[in-house]
Amino acid sequence: MGVILKPIDIVDDITQEEFREKYLIPRKPVVIKNMARKWPAYQKWTMDYVKEVVGDVTVPLYDSAKADPAAPINTPTTEMKFADYIDLIQREPTDLRIFFFDPIKRANKLLEDYISPSELMGGFLDKYPSMFFGGKGSVTFLHFDIDLAHIFHTHFNGRKHVLLFEYKWKDRLYKLPYATYALEDYDISNPDFEKFPALDGVEGIECFLEHGDTLFMPTGWWHWMKYLDGSFSLSLRAWDKSWAVKANSLWNLTVQRNFDNIMKGQFKKKYMDWKEKKAVERANYALKRGLPKK
Repeated sequence: MGVILKPIDIVDDITQEEFREKYLIPRKPVVIKNMARKWPAYQKWTMDYVKEVVGDVTVPLYDSAKADPAAPINTPTTEMKFADYIDLIQREPTDLRIFFFDPIKRANKLLEDYISPSELMGGFLDKYPSMFFGGKGSVTFLHFDIDLAHIFHTHFNGRKHVLLFEYKWKDRLYKLPYATYALEDYDISNPDFEKFPALDGVEGIECFLEHGDTLFMPTGWWHWMKYLDGSFSLSLRAWDKSWAVKANSLWNLTVQRNFDNIMKGQFKKKYMDWKEKKAVERANYALKRGLPKK
């Protein structure tokens, strides 16, 4: 059976009413082709342009290696001058990525080049745009966003492969306790079902983003991303109206994250071994019980 992937819905344009009824309320992903074509960024955001605008700043870089058990989440692997990194990803494949680049702090001029899609929904966190850069072949591990925001993710200058899974599949995806990411010992794009049997039958959505495509990812959706070319993306975030979602977000960002970092620092590998063991136990239990119920 394997991982069951359906193609994502793709629209050229969409009205607020259609967006709310078909995607926002049911929390279903969609790719909107023409939204970013109305932005100055669609024409302006070349590799050379962002290199010029960002300037000679040093940025943290992340790779695809399994996380250090003792390190807090999102600890960088190394650092590099931004211009040198852009040259690198244009020149050759690399698994190095820039994660959560902040254009407000690093490149204010870029804020002039895009428009939050407030005609589709409200609640945008305009003070928290973020950009992500990756070399050809680099991978963002399977996770869901800790703040549980809705995300409009627009890609530039290349292609990106994306796999998406509803939150309800968390146990079958080997979610680690006190974390928003999955066990890092498998490749969700080509899993070993003998070692990770709970993945067999998991249902998801697949899409390929090209220059100017905008992916709407509703709150809580798991996502895995692979850069097929050296390229970059802009994520704009918006709050869900649900107070329960907002409360869960606050818990994740404060209590859960701090507890997890304290336990990592105190118990290191012993704690991570326990987390991985629990993830496997919960996955096997969910598989045995036929969860989640459809």
